[in-house]
Amino acid sequence: MESTPLTFDQLPAFVADLGRKVDDLTTLLRAQPNHAQPAPDRWFSIEELSEYLPGQPAVTTLYGKVQRREIPFVRKGKRLAFRQSEIDQWLQTGRVKTSEELNSMADKYVSASKMKNRA
Repeated sequence: MESTPLTFDQLPAFVADLGRKVDDLTTLLRAQPNHAQPAPDRWFSIEELSEYLPGQPAVTTLYGKVQRREIPFVRKGKRLAFRQSEIDQWLQTGRVKTSEELNSMADKYVSASKMKNRA
């Protein structure tokens, strides 16, 4: 990049050059295959789930969570199956909220309560 300031007379040529570069980049991006497609959902056995989860809990621990219905699962005959997207979502719901998130939720609750009491 140039570190010298542009003069007023140089601006039109500079802007035209930028336009050409943007057009070239747009053409390159459109030619690329779209990698934003979501990956197909993966199914885990209970052993695979044990390896996938943080801390790698024991299989018996996971059986306990299934029995208490604490974890999303599908029963296929006698076998248990776990969908990765549901497990990821379940892990997110168990995430501890930050102080900012808790304060924001409290503010929303208080403001909603004030509006309800006014009505």
